[in-house]
Amino acid sequence: MSGNAEAAELYSAVEETARLLDITCSRDKVWPILAAYGEAFAHAAPLAFRVATGVHHVRDLDCRFVTYPKGRNPYPLALSEGLVRETDHPVGDLLSDIEGRCPVDTYGIDFGVVSGFKKIYAGFTPDGLQELSKLADIPSMPRSLAENMNFFTRHGLDDRVAFIAIDYAHRTVNVYFNGIPAECFEPKTITSMLREIGLPEPSEQMLKLGQGAFGLYITLSWDSATIERFCFGVTTTDLASLSVRIEPELQRLAESVPYGGVDRKFVYGVASAPEGEYYKLESHYKWNPGTVAFI
Repeated sequence: MSGNAEAAELYSAVEETARLLDITCSRDKVWPILAAYGEAFAHAAPLAFRVATGVHHVRDLDCRFVTYPKGRNPYPLALSEGLVRETDHPVGDLLSDIEGRCPVDTYGIDFGVVSGFKKIYAGFTPDGLQELSKLADIPSMPRSLAENMNFFTRHGLDDRVAFIAIDYAHRTVNVYFNGIPAECFEPKTITSMLREIGLPEPSEQMLKLGQGAFGLYITLSWDSATIERFCFGVTTTDLASLSVRIEPELQRLAESVPYGGVDRKFVYGVASAPEGEYYKLESHYKWNPGTVAFI
C-alpha cells in the first residue's frame, strides 16, 4: 500500500475515533500532517490515540506515530510543510542540537485533531540511555534541566534518559526516564519528590499507579527554573486489571478506538501539575512489537 493510501486509511480511523468521542476533527489540521509523513505509514508505522482529563487537554484527541526512515529528522519537513513556524526561539534549534551530541535512534510525531501539530519525540536505544549532564550542556536546552540536576541525580535518574519530546506549540520539553530505580515509585518517594519540586500532594490513586509504573517523565520550559509537571504511567492489555478507577472520558476512548493490530495495548498515565492531578489514556491503533510507549 502506498504512503498516501495508508495515510488516507489512518485519517479515516482518526476521524471516526474523534466522532465517537464527540470531538470535531479538523481535516485542515490533520490531513497535512499525515500526508507529509506518508512514507512512515507505508512502512507500517505505529499509531496511537490519547485523551486526557486536564483543563489544557479537554475536547481534543491526540495522535502519535513513529516516523520513517529512522535516521531522518522530521523537523525540517514540518517547517517546509508549514506545520510549524520558523522561530528564533531555542525550541527551533533543540532537536538538531540533540542530534549533534546524542545518537538519536527513533523519531515520533504528536498532533491533536483540533490543535494540530504539537511535538517531535527523539528516542534513544534501550541500551543507549543518555546522561542528563550531556543534555543539560546543550545551549538550547531549558536551563531548568541543569538547575534541577541534584534532584535527578539523588533519585538515580541522571543516566536514564530514554526520550526527549519537544513541544513546539507550547514551547516546553518533556524528558522521559526508563529503567529507573524501583524506589522512585514507592509511595513515600513519590510523595517526597513532589514536595521537593513544589507540586501538590499525590492522591491515593496516583500512589497506587506508581506500583506498576514503567517509567516517568518531567516537563520543563524556558520560562521557569522549576519542574512544571511530573508524570508516570502503566501499560496493560486490560484496563479492568488496574486497581484504580478509570475516568469515564478515558474509558470511553478505550471502548471507541478502532484497532488494527494483534494485541491491544493501553498506557494509563497520571500527571501532577500546579493546578492538580490529571489522567490520560493512550490506546494503540497499530503498534509494532518492541516499540516504546510514550505517556
